Amino acid sequence: TPPVPSAAPHTTCAPDPAPASLPFSGHVRDEDVSTEAGEGVDEWAAAKTLVKPPDQLELTEAELKEEITRILTANNPHAPQNIVRYSFKVTYKPVSYVDQMAIHFSLNGNMIPKDSDEGRRQSIRLSTAAGSHCSVFLQAAGEEEAGGSGTAEAAETAEAEEPPPSGVKERKLANQFNFIERASRTLNNPMQERACQTEPTPYKNFSATANQWEIYDAYVEELQKMERSKEKEKSKTQVPKREEEKKKGRKLTSLESQSDDITKISKAAKIMERMVNQNTFDDIAQDFKYFEDASDEYRDHEGTLLPLWKFQYDKTKRLAVTAISWNPKYKDLFAVGYGSYDFLKQGQGMLLLYTMKNPSFPEYVFSSESGIMCLDFHNDHPYLVAVGFYDGNVAVYNLKKATSQPSYKSSAKSGKHTEPVWQVKWQKDDMDNNLNFFSVSSDGRIVSWTLVKNELVHTDVIKLSVEGTTMQGPEGLQLQTLVCGTSFDFHKKIDNLFLVGTEEGKIYKCSKCYSSQFLDVFEAHHMAVDSVSWNPYHLKVFISCSSDWTVKIWDHTIKSPMFIYDLNSAVGDVAWSPYSSTVFAAVTTDGKAHVFDLSINKYEALCTQLVVAKKKNKITHIQFNPVYPVVIIGDERGHVTSLKLSPNLRRMPKPRSSAEVHLFPKVHIFSELWVLFAKLFETK
Repeated sequence: TPPVPSAAPHTTCAPDPAPASLPFSGHVRDEDVSTEAGEGVDEWAAAKTLVKPPDQLELTEAELKEEITRILTANNPHAPQNIVRYSFKVTYKPVSYVDQMAIHFSLNGNMIPKDSDEGRRQSIRLSTAAGSHCSVFLQAAGEEEAGGSGTAEAAETAEAEEPPPSGVKERKLANQFNFIERASRTLNNPMQERACQTEPTPYKNFSATANQWEIYDAYVEELQKMERSKEKEKSKTQVPKREEEKKKGRKLTSLESQSDDITKISKAAKIMERMVNQNTFDDIAQDFKYFEDASDEYRDHEGTLLPLWKFQYDKTKRLAVTAISWNPKYKDLFAVGYGSYDFLKQGQGMLLLYTMKNPSFPEYVFSSESGIMCLDFHNDHPYLVAVGFYDGNVAVYNLKKATSQPSYKSSAKSGKHTEPVWQVKWQKDDMDNNLNFFSVSSDGRIVSWTLVKNELVHTDVIKLSVEGTTMQGPEGLQLQTLVCGTSFDFHKKIDNLFLVGTEEGKIYKCSKCYSSQFLDVFEAHHMAVDSVSWNPYHLKVFISCSSDWTVKIWDHTIKSPMFIYDLNSAVGDVAWSPYSSTVFAAVTTDGKAHVFDLSINKYEALCTQLVVAKKKNKITHIQFNPVYPVVIIGDERGHVTSLKLSPNLRRMPKPRSSAEVHLFPKVHIFSELWVLFAKLFETK
């Protein structure tokens, strides 16, 4: 470009501040400048006073301090709500769906396609104009040095130049609506651009500063790291993925086929989705945080369950909720397993993770070829989820990995179960600090699974065989009848001690140290034991429920139950509360939830409430939240309902005095002696 004439004003991107010693250089009249200090201060104060606009409202202090809350929703308030259309099947049919989109601004662009004739002509015109301009300027500069005698000839030769041949790459057209100057770019190297110039630029901030180069280097390093990590993952997973796709011929899931552009904005999209949902469900969120049922003060020993959110997903409508578990670290996050208890309706299963911060859509979605029957979170590693399937396999999902496939999974070679897996439980690490968990199945085996490198190593802990059923098989083989295990639970303090419930209704007290015999057998129920659980506070007490309509509370040192509750329907699940040793909840197949507190009433439930109203639906599982006064209940339609406990249902136990603490062991011993005396009296 030609040099800037000296008469033109000199402009910079960031002008230098004026020296402190120089006077103010603005155009000020002599009569405006005051020689006295007092007059200048008065003028400054007068200029600083606020001027009210003529249409401003006059408000009092109370009106000024009043806070006005506005809730943002995704619904259009001006959209019609009662549209009715004519139909041939139904005479008049109301339209439920209304478009909520409101268009505030629309503009048609006038961009020219690059491959069109007009785009080619414009690019050729720009390239020829730039080339002729540069050649004229260089030739003029050379002739100035030689004597300045060839300016006209250079201009004529520049106009006579032909357009560049078709082999030369066309120049990219600049976007006229969003054009950025070279001086504001960070990715382009300013030093290379300055080397191409014939004269130094008058702009001071054209070259990148030290801070800009640090940002640029860090950005480039981060891009290189991301590319290396992607290449490593591709090299690891490319071969097995191709083999699986050839064998199964299935399509990749949405999680595997996500593009990099979507993953970059997924976090921001999740935050926006949570914000909109919190505004939409603002009334429920307020009830969850602050609402307390005031009528509980007038009820002596009764309480209620307040329905909060209902979690549902379109792809799980035909599946039943077969397992629920809260995350030990994130108290608002819980996992739900989906499958089917019906033998004739077996198919695919799903593992979903919901959060109470976003009740409209799950945070994580995993699909499986077989139905999921049970799951459990690891206490120390909350991102690991152990899962048991209907086909006898077990697996471990890692939530940190962006893949829909489990990180570990059993197989026929690694000793999988031959029947459905009904429960899995994480245990402490083994001697080599390897993670391990246990599983119980209908095949009568209790198996310990150890995570070693990239595979699961199994060890049979115990086989549930019926006593006195050893048969003589062919060629002298000893055959035993195995018991079908349905549930189990490990002691909270004694690592080796655990309980196993069976389909026959018996409960076996077992130990990891003995693999051939049981420590004790309880004749607990007349039908299958659906759940068994140790009390988190009292080390001797455990609870069990069954399809024979009963819930029983036991002391593992006594063969007979301490409490028996008949709930008039098959009991699907029972759970101890995390805040009191005397509170537990159970759900029955007639759609009701029952909450008991033994410290208040030992004979009846404090709350019996209908949760599922439909006759064809049944409740399957219930779990207490470890921190909040909330329970979640799953049913056979794939829905999970969250309910808040009223104040009467979550009373904290009163602290005992020192006299009561010393008296309690004596009372407990006396009760045991009384039970033994009653048994002796019955036998005599």
